[in-house]
Amino acid sequence: RRVYVYLPESYRWNSKRRYPVLYMFDGHNLFFDSDATYGKSWGLKKYMDQSKTQLIIVAVECSHDPDNGRLKEYSPFTFEDDAFGHVDGRGQETMEWFVNELKPFIDAQLRTMPDRRHTFIAGSSMGGLMALYAAVEYNHVFGRAAAISPSLWVNPEGICEMIRHSAMKMDTVLYMDYGENEMKRRKGMHKSYTQVMTQLQKKRILLSSRMIPKGEHSEASWEKQLPFIISTLMY
Repeated sequence: RRVYVYLPESYRWNSKRRYPVLYMFDGHNLFFDSDATYGKSWGLKKYMDQSKTQLIIVAVECSHDPDNGRLKEYSPFTFEDDAFGHVDGRGQETMEWFVNELKPFIDAQLRTMPDRRHTFIAGSSMGGLMALYAAVEYNHVFGRAAAISPSLWVNPEGICEMIRHSAMKMDTVLYMDYGENEMKRRKGMHKSYTQVMTQLQKKRILLSSRMIPKGEHSEASWEKQLPFIISTLMY
């Protein structure tokens, strides 16, 4: 499995500087169109280079197993779906690997700021669900997160219950958005999104929520949100 690592330009010449780290899902879809599943990436390298954001990004490629490999890897819940059938959620295993193997390796190899305040996580779609899950259940590790177009349809009641019983710290920064057009793709999404946001607000965390005008469920749409995502994480 490929892991993409983005280093800001200053990393090469400022040998004493340490950097916050953003962990991301679906790494193959972020930087290069040639690697992206549908031929269009987020254009993340271009944005980071142009904005000169002083941030390390570590992005892991998802499972491409045709037997719902990505869904299993990126769901904290086991669920049934008309399109995908029965899916055994292995999201906890995925996060345990991120926290106990990937992060220690990155902190040992690179000049990171390894504390919770400077450790972020983000993703879109099922990766967005995982970013939300990480912010809630691994809040002791990730102080900031961005859940873009999260797949709340997997288990909206379970997500609300998870948040309700969590021990999220009030200094947690969470960015969450959803596209206007993609809301129509699944019945009840607006209600589910509202319910999840309400539970998060009850935790009194630092929450930023946006509904994207004409927003779609696509890399091209998520690319347009990068200024909002990155600036919130780095605020």
